[in-house]
Amino acid sequence: QVQVVESGGGWVQAGGSLRLSCAASGSTFGILAIGWYRQSPGEQRELVATIDNSGRTKYADSVKGRITISRDNAKNTAFLEMNSLKPADTAVYYCYVQSKQSPSAWATFWGQGTQVTVSP
Repeated sequence: QVQVVESGGGWVQAGGSLRLSCAASGSTFGILAIGWYRQSPGEQRELVATIDNSGRTKYADSVKGRITISRDNAKNTAFLEMNSLKPADTAVYYCYVQSKQSPSAWATFWGQGTQVTVSP
């Protein structure tokens, strides 16, 4: 099992910045990818950004140029730097970790979610 612990988030005015952190710990043969999804009330969960163990990144079109994901492989930790935040970024942000649980099996583990609120 892998434990996923998120930190960061909170309240900020439009145009401001926030930083989220996500740390994975526990039994794993290796972490493939770490990323964040977000979900606002009445909306489907959407991918925000993800980074694999080679450093390749993927972003939602709505956040490109404003949000940067990075990773510390040695610590199984990822960071989401969010700048120029907009009210539309308001959501609960969920970190996920894709972990190799055996030589032939992968699993996805989720954090508890952290609220990001951007006021106009």
